[in-house]
Amino acid sequence: MSNRIVLRTGEALVADGPPGTAAEPEVVIGDLDGPVGTALATLTGDQVKGHSRVFAILNTGVQVRPVTLCVSKVTVENPRYTNILMGTVQYAIANGVLDAVRAGYIPKDRANEIGIICSVWLAPTVVDMDNLDHKALFDVQRRGMTEAIRKAMSNEPDIDWLLENQEKIVHKYYQMGLDGKI
Repeated sequence: MSNRIVLRTGEALVADGPPGTAAEPEVVIGDLDGPVGTALATLTGDQVKGHSRVFAILNTGVQVRPVTLCVSKVTVENPRYTNILMGTVQYAIANGVLDAVRAGYIPKDRANEIGIICSVWLAPTVVDMDNLDHKALFDVQRRGMTEAIRKAMSNEPDIDWLLENQEKIVHKYYQMGLDGKI
């Protein structure tokens, strides 16, 4: 059996913090010599105004392994949003990746062979918050990233669970629409 990771996907929602701190990372994980590596290199070299792509770092000059590319889901136009996204959130994502390696979700011995692309969501309302709790934002984003990786690497949810629970699950924004709240 091959230990190749061609392409895995995962997402997580962590929304148990103060306002503006919810995290909903979506990840694609795979070997750098496969489609994920090609996508990672292409995205890195093909920057788009308002949707900068940056490596997850612990600090300037300290990139994490596996290499992780952060891509904003929201068009970034405000310098404060940029600073929060490319500061607190980028740092949280980097830590979440290392937490996933430490937990064994990503094999440590493959850390230089695997790449991760993370679509990052940060509430646009953070630009208007005078008392944004950066520690809470960091903690929520970090947990979200670790959980998205865990789910990707364990192929969760599996198809049997999805088929069994399909009619029991209602998307919260669909329900809000039905209730006339959006």
